[in-house]
Amino acid sequence: MAEHKVYTLLVELGRSEDDGMPKDATGGAMLVYASGKDEEEALRETVAIIKQAGLNPIEVTGHGSIEERLADGHEIPDEERALMERALEENSVIVAQIEPLYGPLNPPEDEDDDEDGAEDDAVPPTTPNGRKRIH
Repeated sequence: MAEHKVYTLLVELGRSEDDGMPKDATGGAMLVYASGKDEEEALRETVAIIKQAGLNPIEVTGHGSIEERLADGHEIPDEERALMERALEENSVIVAQIEPLYGPLNPPEDEDDDEDGAEDDAVPPTTPNGRKRIH
């Protein structure tokens, strides 16, 4: 049986009826620590729980396990480590932070610079630190 790890996920939320966000918010962002055999399982469980709560997840970005984050040079404070440990012990999804967002959720993308006008689908979208977007 594969060992569970805790993964750090950033969830972008769209609006939904009765989501509890301020009326003028256009969406939200949620920092989550989720346990799973791999990052994809942690993502699936997170999205399912968020949907059950009546929220509207529109994109999830994985930032890796604690080991991957440390290898990337992240400093992880004790409070964050405690939440990660709790997620691991309880095999759960822990919402560490949720913030409403104002303004457009997805800024306009740059126009395609290819001469043929074709989109470049060969490379999956990544975050600024190079991690892949997984939803």
